[in-house]
Amino acid sequence: MSDTLSRNVYLVKEHVGMFKAANNYDIYDPESGQMIMECREEKLGFFTKLLRFTDYKRMTPFDVTIRTPDGQQVVRVKRGVSIFLSKVQVFDDENNIIGMFKQKFFSLGGAFRVLDDQEQEVCYLKGKWTGWDFRFLAGDNELAHVSKKWAGIGKELFTSADNYVLQIAEDVPADSVARQLIMAAVMCIDMVLKE
Repeated sequence: MSDTLSRNVYLVKEHVGMFKAANNYDIYDPESGQMIMECREEKLGFFTKLLRFTDYKRMTPFDVTIRTPDGQQVVRVKRGVSIFLSKVQVFDDENNIIGMFKQKFFSLGGAFRVLDDQEQEVCYLKGKWTGWDFRFLAGDNELAHVSKKWAGIGKELFTSADNYVLQIAEDVPADSVARQLIMAAVMCIDMVLKE
C-alpha cells in the first residue's frame, strides 16, 4: 500500500470544464499545497462520452485510477452500467480486488455500504440531503468525514465549489485497507450520488 494513504487530511480538487466527460481530480496535502495523488478516468469509450452529456450520466460506467504523481497506482475504482443501484469494485495497486461499494436503495442524501473483498461491511457512507457533508461510519465510530468546509493551512487552495476535504480519523491504522476503500469511495461520491 502506498504511504500517501497514511495521511489524515486530503484536499480533493475536481477538474472542471464546460464540456467535460471524464472524471478527473487532483489530491493535495492541504498543509504543504503539494499534489500527492491524481485521479484520472482514462479509458472512456465514445458512447460513454456521449451519454455523459445526457440525463443518463448517472448510469454510465466508469474506470478511474488514483496514482501518485510518479505514476504508481494507489487504487482503482470500476463500475459497469448502473440501472438502479450502483455496485462499484475497488482494486489495489496490483489490480487485485480489495472491496466494493453497494448503494443503499432508499436513503436521503445518499448512502452506500463499503465492503471488503469478502463482502463484509467495513463501514458505510452516510450523507445529508441538504448539502455536501458525508461521514464514513462503522457503527457509531466515525472513520472519515468529507466536507466542502475547510479552515486549515491550505485554505488558499480551497477556492472553488468543486473542492472538498477528506479527513480520516487518526485511529484508522495507516496500513488498513479501510483507507484505500475510503479514498476510492470519496471519488465515487460525485460519480454515484452527486451527478
